[in-house]
Amino acid sequence: MEQNSIPSGKVERAMRFMKTGVQIGGNYIKHYSKKLVDPELTKDALHEENAEDVYNALSELKGSALKVAQMLSMEKNVLPRQYTNKFIMAQYSAPPLSGPLIVQTFVKQFGKAPQELFERFDMKASNAASIGQVHQAEKDGKKLAVKIQYPGVADSIKSDLKIVKPIAFRLLELNEKEFDKYIKEVESKLLEETDYELELKRSKEFTSLCAHIPDLVFSNYYEEFKSKRVLVMDWLPGLHLDEFLKTNPSQEVRDRIGQAMWNFYEFQVHALKAVHADPHPGNFLMMEDGRLGIIDFGCVKEIPEDFYYHYFALLVPEIMQDEASITRIMEQQQIINPEDSPEARKVITNAFLRMTNLLREPFNHEVFDFGNDAYIDEIYKLGDEVSKMKELRNSKEGRGSQHALYINRTYFGIYSMLNMLRARIRTGIGSWSEPLIQYHIAEEKALQD
Repeated sequence: MEQNSIPSGKVERAMRFMKTGVQIGGNYIKHYSKKLVDPELTKDALHEENAEDVYNALSELKGSALKVAQMLSMEKNVLPRQYTNKFIMAQYSAPPLSGPLIVQTFVKQFGKAPQELFERFDMKASNAASIGQVHQAEKDGKKLAVKIQYPGVADSIKSDLKIVKPIAFRLLELNEKEFDKYIKEVESKLLEETDYELELKRSKEFTSLCAHIPDLVFSNYYEEFKSKRVLVMDWLPGLHLDEFLKTNPSQEVRDRIGQAMWNFYEFQVHALKAVHADPHPGNFLMMEDGRLGIIDFGCVKEIPEDFYYHYFALLVPEIMQDEASITRIMEQQQIINPEDSPEARKVITNAFLRMTNLLREPFNHEVFDFGNDAYIDEIYKLGDEVSKMKELRNSKEGRGSQHALYINRTYFGIYSMLNMLRARIRTGIGSWSEPLIQYHIAEEKALQD
């Protein structure tokens, strides 16, 4: 079903959230009324109703509100599965905007309707997500993808994130300091995602720098349509992950696509120190011959050097066997804080090492089978356990570096998609580990001197 308008005013958008809050309250009343009759009743139906109501509200508001749903869909260890399964739709199956709003955007950006700029323009969106939707078009015999941003998205980010605050507190159990740190990082990335001129620049840069990686396919982008709200590129063939899996691809093709994805991220992280930080199924196209199409560079996380040398040391066994290095990394990453008692530091360090060892597991093998559900389930289980630890919640400053938010999200997204692909990947510790080792040796020596 198409959407004919987007609530644009702060009051109008806040009222839509309030309406959803009332619906959720009603769902709880119904649930506990039924539980009086049936004490064995689970919360499954309650979660289903709440997920439906929250998703419908966020879909109607679009923009940063819907982006939060998209991000939450990747955090499977934070929310009940009823929420994550529903929020996955925000990645590329949100309700699209109607024709008049599409034409309005084009006229505002170019002074012309899309039919005047292209030989053919399909008014029906091919897919729709949080920030914008994509349409097929043709010009000069080329099949094009036209990405159109929803009206008012950029202007509503700050106010939307304030509106989302109660939901974040409720669903993510963040304290005030953690929320402020988290939201600052999210806001900066969302503002970048709404600047299609910046995305055009980054897309061309990454396409050039990653062109040597086997089995990757990138679009050509068209400068003549340069605009903050419209982006035009070649249409790539291929299917989104869920559609692709329905074709029952061979293990060889799954492995080839998965390896391309793995190599793409390894190169970005360790060579470019900047990464495509939105790894969800809506941003990739799987091709039957085993190639992988990359279609969105709106969200790019640049990795500060100091953060890089401490965060990615977690993947190197030689570093993580040294107790002094572990303590320095935890302090630099703000995982342990000066206010923590010796007992709390011990509990937090133990949890940190368990999680680190688990996330490093693929690097301990030459070839790792991401189709191992037991491994992925263990990540979810430990994540859920750690999120409930009182020692981690009791922090005035919050836990973790703000830079870790998108890097954690990136790796979780990659692991999740490789699991869905059932891909077997050549992983192992690469040559990038040696500079990390040398950095920490020099750091230790400097402290001793």
